[in-house]
Amino acid sequence: MDNRPNILTDILRSGESEQIALKVPDGPSITYEHLRRQVDRLSAALQSFGISSDHRVAMVLPNSLEGLIAFLAVSSVATAAPLNPGYKEDEIRFYLEDTNARAIIMPSQGSEAANSAADPSVLRIEVGIDRIGEVSLAANSVIGRDKGDEVTSESVAMVLHTSGTTSRPKRVPLTHGNLITSIRNIVATYRLSGEDVSLCIMPLFHVHGLLASTLSTLASGGTIVLPSRFNALGFWQMVAENDVTWFTGVPSMLQTLLARAQRARGDRPSTSDRLRFVRSCSSPLSPATMLGIEEWFGIPVLEAYGMTEASHQMSSNPLPPGKRVPGTVGAGTGVEIGIMDEQGLFLGQEARGEVVIRGGNVINAYEGNAEANAASFTNGWFRTGDEGQLDEQGYLTLTGRIKELINRSGEKISPREIDEVLMAHPAVAEAVAFAVPSTTHGEEPGVAVVLHQVVEEKELVAYCREHLADFKCPRRVYIVDELPKTATGKIQRRIVAASILGNTGNG
Repeated sequence: MDNRPNILTDILRSGESEQIALKVPDGPSITYEHLRRQVDRLSAALQSFGISSDHRVAMVLPNSLEGLIAFLAVSSVATAAPLNPGYKEDEIRFYLEDTNARAIIMPSQGSEAANSAADPSVLRIEVGIDRIGEVSLAANSVIGRDKGDEVTSESVAMVLHTSGTTSRPKRVPLTHGNLITSIRNIVATYRLSGEDVSLCIMPLFHVHGLLASTLSTLASGGTIVLPSRFNALGFWQMVAENDVTWFTGVPSMLQTLLARAQRARGDRPSTSDRLRFVRSCSSPLSPATMLGIEEWFGIPVLEAYGMTEASHQMSSNPLPPGKRVPGTVGAGTGVEIGIMDEQGLFLGQEARGEVVIRGGNVINAYEGNAEANAASFTNGWFRTGDEGQLDEQGYLTLTGRIKELINRSGEKISPREIDEVLMAHPAVAEAVAFAVPSTTHGEEPGVAVVLHQVVEEKELVAYCREHLADFKCPRRVYIVDELPKTATGKIQRRIVAASILGNTGNG
């Protein structure tokens, strides 16, 4: 990106005019020239509806060509607020009110929940698309004529929310400068170019899908293949048919692909000869899954570390011939990473503490949340809430969320350590450890597992005792058919714990 983009839509200049920018399987494909024209036309349409840089525009759209193009158009004239299209009416209403959205974009066929959630003062905009990929917007009224200030690198391009694991979700304002810095880091990390084809299997209301799968690909002049959802059944056929060179997903997706391949035994699926690497991010990847994918499919798996407040990526294992270290999330990718204690003092190599970050991709503050800002920022460093340690090469090992550490009679236990031990057992497909209330120790470890072959609970407990100190061994192993996941495919310990302990009447 030699022409140094200033705002998000500037990245579209990277693509050759006739190069395919976006491709929908069994649907339309559009070139970079067509994409640029559409974004300009839709931006003008939004301004004609009265949308300006002072406005927040909620978007309740599925993964689609029209959803991505609408996002680019909105961010060029206002602030986009992408929402999960699976939200119910009350959830959408909360986010509309919390972001003070002046408009909401929904599919042309309508979204009953979105329509019902929006106050009459909120402008309703419907998006449609024809068979050749031409996108249109239609509004029910006009909200004003003030064009607002010019959009610059300091303008907020997108506002998202944290998942709110322990409290009300926090608003995260990401500027054009934040996003472009992160995009530049991602492109450099994976040496993306116009020859690359990215398969987007992550939702576009989340930074993982938006920043890594799509915007970074556009910034490199490459092609995005955009299915409506992740489908393990036809996945490798789609990779092969579209000459995919890389894709990024969450560990649960990779575990599903690996399990299907292993069940097929000798009948290994064919992949694209051009596939360069697989990337995993947004939740911990077990070394067993990483090594299994590499062995089975013969392609490098690069685990990365990202979060919303950092415009997604903070660190990553490198491409070959760089060293990939299973169980780590690699070294900082254009982002400074340190380990800090509770008092704000930096700790040395191999010492465990809170992971802190600093860089142009990181927000300066949450919106309207002085309490969270006071707790989350120390001398210009952002406290991630993750516990980890750095080795002498700067590779980061995450040992868990600080608030999720299990406190057994004062001994702090990382649930991730238990996860990884059980994931190495040949019968275990997924494992998530969590704290179980104990009258004797305050808390003890428990763990829920999904199996892909039959094994007794007592055998799994015995396996843990072979590989973990006694105080770290789970009191119970709960064998379940599936683990609850978020819309992005992440497994959250608090949700698993509430589900398991609530169903068993324990705690």
